[in-house]
Amino acid sequence: MNMRDIAKLAGVSSATVSNVINGSKVVRPVTAARVRKVIEEMRFVPNGSATTLKYGRSSTYGLIIPDITNPFFPEFIRSFEGILVERNQDMLMATTDFHYSQMQQTIRRMLIRQVDGVALLAAEIETEPIEALIHHRVPLVTMDRRVTGRGLSDVSIDYASGMRAAIQHLKKLRHRKVAYIGGSSGPTISDHRVEAFKMAVAEGGLKVRPELIRVGNYRISGGEAGMEEILQLKDQPTAILCANDLTAIGALRVIRRHGLSAPEDFSVIGFDDIDLADIIFPPLTTIRLARPELAAMFYEALTSFGTDPHKVGKQYTVGTSLVLRSSTGAPRALK
Repeated sequence: MNMRDIAKLAGVSSATVSNVINGSKVVRPVTAARVRKVIEEMRFVPNGSATTLKYGRSSTYGLIIPDITNPFFPEFIRSFEGILVERNQDMLMATTDFHYSQMQQTIRRMLIRQVDGVALLAAEIETEPIEALIHHRVPLVTMDRRVTGRGLSDVSIDYASGMRAAIQHLKKLRHRKVAYIGGSSGPTISDHRVEAFKMAVAEGGLKVRPELIRVGNYRISGGEAGMEEILQLKDQPTAILCANDLTAIGALRVIRRHGLSAPEDFSVIGFDDIDLADIIFPPLTTIRLARPELAAMFYEALTSFGTDPHKVGKQYTVGTSLVLRSSTGAPRALK
């Protein structure tokens, strides 16, 4: 059973069958439904390799993430894969676990599979894998590198607006000393987040205190370590802003471990708004980065190259917003 057989049974051309399989909108809905019914009845599975050879496209996109244990990424994967499924396209996913060598292996595997483009959400990227993808005419979309070029687009996050909203919220609650527990030292994404925090603090008329800025690792353990360091300070803050929600959860655990509570002793704000943020106690005030919107932006960026993988890419931006819950309140001294 091949595509010509399906076309004959459905009473259409092979080109029409191909369009239906590839999710093209040029086929009338009634005709497309008839073709899909024949495909289902005959249990026909298109030959992906043959399609790639004929059209030079595999209808498969690569997705590289740094940490599958971080709930942010499964939530992103769900949205991104949903977009592809709607269009009869596939996803080849891999994790780097923050190891550069693992990412190199992943890039090679995706080149072998002839993916139509790669979405890279990992921070630990160097120029070599970028050059390898561009050399093999595979478009790449990165997150928050803020660099574009031939075959290279980028999706940046508007950290500034989210951080600004968070600091303004804390100021209204009369907080004047705000600490920050960041992500790993070095990656560009971490730099953008901490710079957005410093800018928001300065714009809010507060003092940026270097001793209140701590390095974490985007995991619960990093939040715990950062909060333990903050508790050792003589002049302690009354609010903690964290690089992501897992970091904030770690901070909350240490606060409870020391017999303290949020928001009575410390207000805590996260970043991302993962599903857990509304489940933990207290429910976490956080800066929301919508995964469906982010996934849609990545797909738009990947497909914008069309049939020209060497076309100069674009810079895209996804917004953020503050979600108020119960982990923030007025400082104890003012209650």
